[in-house]
Amino acid sequence: MQLIKYPERTEWSAILKRPSFDATSLEEKVKLILEEVKGNGDGALRKFTRQFDGVDIHDAAVSQAEINDSASRLGDGLKAAIAQAYANIYKFHQAQLQDTIFVETMPGIRCWRKSIGIGKVGLYIPGGSAPLFSTVLMLGVPASIAGCKEIILCSPPDSNGGIHPAILYAAGLVGIRTIFKVGGAQAIAAMAYGTKTVPGVYKIFGPGNQYVTCAKQMVQREGIAIDMPAGPSEICVLADESAVPAFVAADLLSQAEHGADSQVVLISDSADLIDRSWKEVDDQLKALPRRSIAEKSLEHGKMILVKEMKEAIELVNEYAPEHLIISCADDEGIASRIENAGSVFLGNYAPESVGDYASGTNHTLPTNGFAKSFSGLSVDSFLKKITYQKLTPAGLRQIADTVIGMAEGENLQGHANAVKIRMKKLPGN
Repeated sequence: MQLIKYPERTEWSAILKRPSFDATSLEEKVKLILEEVKGNGDGALRKFTRQFDGVDIHDAAVSQAEINDSASRLGDGLKAAIAQAYANIYKFHQAQLQDTIFVETMPGIRCWRKSIGIGKVGLYIPGGSAPLFSTVLMLGVPASIAGCKEIILCSPPDSNGGIHPAILYAAGLVGIRTIFKVGGAQAIAAMAYGTKTVPGVYKIFGPGNQYVTCAKQMVQREGIAIDMPAGPSEICVLADESAVPAFVAADLLSQAEHGADSQVVLISDSADLIDRSWKEVDDQLKALPRRSIAEKSLEHGKMILVKEMKEAIELVNEYAPEHLIISCADDEGIASRIENAGSVFLGNYAPESVGDYASGTNHTLPTNGFAKSFSGLSVDSFLKKITYQKLTPAGLRQIADTVIGMAEGENLQGHANAVKIRMKKLPGN
């Protein structure tokens, strides 16, 4: 990790800049995949599954028997952990539902807004070396609570042509029954355009590699909604002298092991804390199974020493991290001054891992600085809002002159006439 001492504000932009790469060649490759799936449907899915996953899949649909059998392939300890995480995630997200509120803006004019679940949603769950069954809960629970009528799930098959049992078990727990053994950009294409086997959806959710991310961004241009802009995962630890260096190091490494492109940043007003935390990183790294991945991530990590906490808070807000851990004595006071972050973890005993898995909050969060304008995933992500208004004759009479005057002021006589013609029919006119 690079140590940066007392940077000037004019240097912040360069210091906090995320690594970027030329996506032109990637888009060209993904475009070919999207076009072939759009044109050849299931045949293209089988072709790309052989090509990228090394397995022949003649029927991509997961059977109910496979979902049921998943429980017997998992240990009781893991099933209990998934059940606890499910309960916490459900409890937190269930509380996000809001009752319809009716507002009488003027006598005789009643307005309200109703939340309706998006009819068809697609969830993408990565497989491979790190099958993200936790993401099944993070996406499936709010989708279910929102009342989405059709929820489909795509995940790449393993070398045996199956999906990791923990993914199937979590899906069954949530109530997802429509699951397909399809991964990569081709899965995004299938959910976007629909094939004979895989239904098309209105909105696509879920993380993935650069091909998946690129595919999501490209289908969005064609009118398919996606959850949010995505980039490499990232963590920022804001720590003062009260922080525990071993905890800080563990938090940095927990994010670094995600991938070589993961972003890891430590900001502190204590030179001693930075020094001791780095020594802990070095010690803990030696025992990490994904050491080689974490080392590559740490190569572009930053340790930033600032003069005072006020400056540290401003630096965090400028960075707008996906995950922010505040390991400071005044953690709640500092948190109240944070404006840009995906999810915040307060104190020495709130590791980012708990939010990733089981505290109840969602781990699908804005990256790459988008926390300045985007929220993390919630029940609202699976809802659309429809507004309604109903007027009585007396209500229309009260507001008629206002609407007519504004419409004529904009030279939209048809709008004005829609009110005038009704006014002529009212009793007394």
